Amino acid sequence: MDEKASCEGLTATLNHKIMDAFMKMGKHHRSVLEKRLQETGVYRGQHHLLMCIARNPDASQKELAKCEHVSTAAVAVALKKLEKGGYIERVVDAKDNRYNNTRITEKGLGVVSQSIRIFKQTEDETFAGFTEEEKQQFLNFLTRAGENMRNAQAESEDKEDEAL
Repeated sequence: MDEKASCEGLTATLNHKIMDAFMKMGKHHRSVLEKRLQETGVYRGQHHLLMCIARNPDASQKELAKCEHVSTAAVAVALKKLEKGGYIERVVDAKDNRYNNTRITEKGLGVVSQSIRIFKQTEDETFAGFTEEEKQQFLNFLTRAGENMRNAQAESEDKEDEAL
């Protein structure tokens, strides 16, 4: 079988069509969100961090990194930008002056409110015409597929460890 026929065979499978549709939907979703979130003046990744700060007043940089599943260095860069923009403020920890706690400002709360509205609107549009049952099925399918990928990742990491 030549490479072209092999490639065409892959793209004809139902699994490939599902993955292709899933990735295209993700790209469209990201594009819509980025365009809508521009009006807030905050970069896409910073919205979740602001929401985390709003939910966890006086959180440390380490706590925020854990909340966002990113490095403390990544959080430090984002916090510096958010502080410069007036969305947050950092206050020295009352118990230990080596640490700063992060608080959201009124300006930051305004962005959080806008973000929530935008995220909800986009979610509602994404699932327009779906019944609650269909949405639950979709969630179950994605959860199972995600677990399959976590297992595949763990197996790959185990094989890498064995090779060392």
